[in-house]
Amino acid sequence: MSSDRLTGLDASFLHLEDSASHMHVASVMLFEGPPPPYDELLEAIEPRLGLVPRYRQRLAFVPLAQGRPKWVDDPHLNLRYHVRSTALPAPGSEQQLKELAGRVFAQQLDRDKPLWEIWLVEGLEDDRFAVLAKTHHALVDGVSGGDIMSVLFDTAPEPATPPHTGDRWLPRPLPSQAQLLAEAVLERATIPAELTRSVRALFRGPRRILEGVREAAVGVGAMAWAGLNPAPPTPYNQPIGPHRRFTWVRVNLADIKAIKNELGGTVNDVVLATVAGALGKHLRRRGRNTDGIELTAMVPVSIRADVEHGALGNRVAAMMAPLPVWCQDAVARLDIVREEMKGLKSGGQAVGAQVLTDLSGFAPPTVMDQASRLVSRQRFFNLVVTNVPGPQIPLYLAGRKLVDPFPMVPLAKNQALGIALFSYAGRINFGLVGDYDLMWDLDDFAEDVRESLAELAAEARVELTAEEQQPAPESVRA
Repeated sequence: MSSDRLTGLDASFLHLEDSASHMHVASVMLFEGPPPPYDELLEAIEPRLGLVPRYRQRLAFVPLAQGRPKWVDDPHLNLRYHVRSTALPAPGSEQQLKELAGRVFAQQLDRDKPLWEIWLVEGLEDDRFAVLAKTHHALVDGVSGGDIMSVLFDTAPEPATPPHTGDRWLPRPLPSQAQLLAEAVLERATIPAELTRSVRALFRGPRRILEGVREAAVGVGAMAWAGLNPAPPTPYNQPIGPHRRFTWVRVNLADIKAIKNELGGTVNDVVLATVAGALGKHLRRRGRNTDGIELTAMVPVSIRADVEHGALGNRVAAMMAPLPVWCQDAVARLDIVREEMKGLKSGGQAVGAQVLTDLSGFAPPTVMDQASRLVSRQRFFNLVVTNVPGPQIPLYLAGRKLVDPFPMVPLAKNQALGIALFSYAGRINFGLVGDYDLMWDLDDFAEDVRESLAELAAEARVELTAEEQQPAPESVRA
């Protein structure tokens, strides 16, 4: 198939999007020092666009939905549209920045233009500035988003000279509607051959064909079983509106590692146990009885090979992870999460998800559209918890050091809360996004995350960084 054609998974994020559910991933990035002049920022980004060609392309939709959309060069690319400048009333607080981020992240990207935006935010207190970044999920997953960060940024304070990417970029002519339809029909005619090769690739391994078939079959069965057991009803699973709240929690990665080294499990187990504890606190404060309640988190799992780093598009599967919110003992909660996650991994659920993801590329667009909407209406999980590893060395933009990145995962239909984590230079920061009305107490939930992590740290005899021991602002607990 054409390398510019969206995969089935990439296209599914277009099908999931509506006026209330915006399918872009995003981040708030805090930098040290004074902000670069706007024109200087443009000069830093423009020569690097050749390294991320999708940033110069927009979607072209096939007439009569006879094929998935494809990426085409945008002949009207205007960097000043995609890179914007705004300011907080100085000295702007982090709370004001969070409110601004919520408003920016609530705005849907225009499908008639390249699907990304960058906002330069001046006026932040303590001699800092911020950058807000938005990219449609059809273009990137969390891992490839991190790859883009490492391409656009420098690894030293002195800006590097971008590698030569050829002569001045000239967009290819836009295809006509007739060309789009003809290409799609031609590609569909080749699907049987492509299908045979792809199915063979799914099950083929060096001298392990039978093992591959068995693992895939067991994994698909595990995914099917997960789908037959709907997640319990919660305040987080109601019809959402278009508006958003956004906040964050800073965490030292060394603290998480020290907890898992003392109490057992993995970094992800500690994260999920922390989230489960926070959700339990939040529900009980709202007057909900959590006895016997186990929520389900959809945890994306990267299936991106090492050779695919730097390539755009989505290469993720998913696991349905249990969150025992009923358990109020921090160590017991971690033990439950650790053992159940072991069972999911040995049961091959991620393998099954990968098989279904690969096969979705062969479904007609109309079927994919209906299937995506059907899945969004079912309560297979209560929320998304995604943990993306990022670069562990400092990055710089126009000579300014990136201090804290806070990620955002999009909210799907009937999903009022999303949790994303991104590790960078010794931190593993939580980005918390919520529907503006349903998650009116999102700042309280952020404090619940801090308290849940502190309980695990106390049991592990780990002293958290002073930053996370500070009390919440009075306005949060009021």
